[in-house]
Amino acid sequence: MSDNLTRKQTPDRSKIDMHRPHEVHHWTRHLNVSKEDLQRAIDKVGNCAAAVRKQLATK
Repeated sequence: MSDNLTRKQTPDRSKIDMHRPHEVHHWTRHLNVSKEDLQRAIDKVGNCAAAVRKQLATK
């Protein structure tokens, strides 16, 4: 088995990774919320994008 180091792994779009600045930027703009609001929603429901959307919609 050979590893192809030039091939990048496809990101999991169903999760929000707060440790990746470009993802935080994307999700805060997409959901029209602050970084702090995004973090609070993730703290409540986890990093599943669908659950975060639902949590922010009920706000």
